[in-house]
Amino acid sequence: MAQEHTSVLLNESIDLLEIKNNGIYVDCTLGRAGHSAEILKKIDQGHLYAIDQDKDAIAISRKKLESISSNFTILEGNFADIKVLLSLNGVKKVDGILYDLGVSSPQFDKADRGFSYRFDSELDMRMDQENVKLTAKEVVNTYDEKQLADIFFQYGDEKFSWNIARKIVEKRQINEIKTTFQLVEIIKECLPQKILKQKKHPAKKVFQALRIYVNNELEVLKRSLSNSLELLKPGGVIAVITFHSLEEKIIKDIFKTNTISKEDKFLSKLPVPMEVRKDYELVVKRPVLPGEKELEENRRAHSAKLWAIRKVGE
Repeated sequence: MAQEHTSVLLNESIDLLEIKNNGIYVDCTLGRAGHSAEILKKIDQGHLYAIDQDKDAIAISRKKLESISSNFTILEGNFADIKVLLSLNGVKKVDGILYDLGVSSPQFDKADRGFSYRFDSELDMRMDQENVKLTAKEVVNTYDEKQLADIFFQYGDEKFSWNIARKIVEKRQINEIKTTFQLVEIIKECLPQKILKQKKHPAKKVFQALRIYVNNELEVLKRSLSNSLELLKPGGVIAVITFHSLEEKIIKDIFKTNTISKEDKFLSKLPVPMEVRKDYELVVKRPVLPGEKELEENRRAHSAKLWAIRKVGE
């Protein structure tokens, strides 16, 4: 049975957005509308724009949001195109933007999407099944050994990436690798017993790597964040919930670049401290982590971290 999606760091992220009743907000990852619903409750005179490329998510979430208010617009598309999507609706500047980068529980739990190693289904893993053509099945069956090993190591930090890539190439010469369970069995063949005995599923890293690669998630995130920073009004906040180290690195790099002015390095060497104008500032110095209660109740919260940046100004 599909598990209901529980939003991670819900209250913490809503608090960091510092929501104004008449503000304009964007939820870049609508999903099952957990965060969107809470934002909508707080903006009687404002408006929420929610982005998603999953038609199932949009259909379900629309009903949920309609039960709260009519002050929302769902934008179907990739959040990499946030500026274009908003511009088409006449929006140039916003008061806050939220990203929840975790794949929603229903996507993992719906067998035919091919995201999960817990269900036997065709290898797919596309967030947008209409516009994205590349599937995990195509990657597994057509990429050469080095390409596969690089994907597994770069996006999944899989130490046995070469072993797994070599075995995949070997197996597909006999029969096409079509399903999630076929891939899981191949991965298991390549791992030592001490790894197989661990609580973590042995295919987790490879499945994560394929999902990230198929959906070009990291480049999409970089592009979207850069555009989001330009969309903020003075005082506006971007809150981002990450779930793995590759996302964290992107957030830290972009936030650091935009909170340290070009003059900082030079001025820091001067004997007299000088005030430097910065366009953005960190809302929290360190990422916010889930509390003990949330960690006990939601297993998907364990790797979550919440980051936030604010546009400086009146």
